[in-house]
Amino acid sequence: MARALPDDLLTTREVAEAIRVSTMTVYRLIKAGELPAIRVGRHLRIRRRDLLAYLDARVVGADGEGGGRWPGG
Repeated sequence: MARALPDDLLTTREVAEAIRVSTMTVYRLIKAGELPAIRVGRHLRIRRRDLLAYLDARVVGADGEGGGRWPGG
């Protein structure tokens, strides 16, 4: 019986398209340790929850909370 995976796994291309950056930027984020990835053979996969956590940590809000900085600030 097939078992459902706990998380959706995304390719680097899918992640790049989702956040509108190049695949090279995704590889740089992974190499820098900012975006966790799973190696499957020669390929990398990113859990959807890890991508969402990465994005949530970079929300720039009016209250100044969040890990991201406003460009030029």
